[in-house]
Amino acid sequence: MQKNHILKRLMAVSVAAAMFGAVGAQAQTSQPAGASGTAASADSAAKLTAADRKAIMDMGMSNMAEVEMGKLAQSKSQNAEVKAFAQKMVDDHGKALTEVQTLAQSKGVTLPTELDAKHKAMADRLGKLSGDSFDKTYVKQGGVGAHKETLTKLQAASKGAKDPDVKGQVDKMLPVVQEHLKHAEQLAQGKSGSTGSSGAAGHTGSSH
Repeated sequence: MQKNHILKRLMAVSVAAAMFGAVGAQAQTSQPAGASGTAASADSAAKLTAADRKAIMDMGMSNMAEVEMGKLAQSKSQNAEVKAFAQKMVDDHGKALTEVQTLAQSKGVTLPTELDAKHKAMADRLGKLSGDSFDKTYVKQGGVGAHKETLTKLQAASKGAKDPDVKGQVDKMLPVVQEHLKHAEQLAQGKSGSTGSSGAAGHTGSSH
């Protein structure tokens, strides 16, 4: 009788041990699944080509630079047309920057949070100018020059992009940058129709 009682207790302990073992194994297998979000993000970053990664970085930097220079022109320029152009740059490139930041985050790419040496030097130079000298330099560098450079990079990125999301963002920015360049060139040439062009740029910006 006592033997039976001991056997029953041993069996109960064995069953309990087996149950705890199963729970422990389940907890171990479920733990890595919790970290799968980070792994997926790293995996998506690894899948990007070097060209696609560069395209995201370039878009982030150019948009950030245009916003910074636009804000500077808003505070320094006394020319209504230049101020209107600068506001357009802050609005359009600010929106595009937000979109690029979202794209970068989804692809596991860390964007720079401040201007690189080249764009810092451009902003510093503008900061030391005033009046007509500032307006001309801003339109020439932040308007015509910067948008030509950005347009060239975007066109190359559009052709070489492998990731559909990266290509989609590049193609979304292209017509906006083209319109900005056209507007800047009109301002640089001193054409009276440049104010009308601002409306066209606004239409392009709102459609993207």
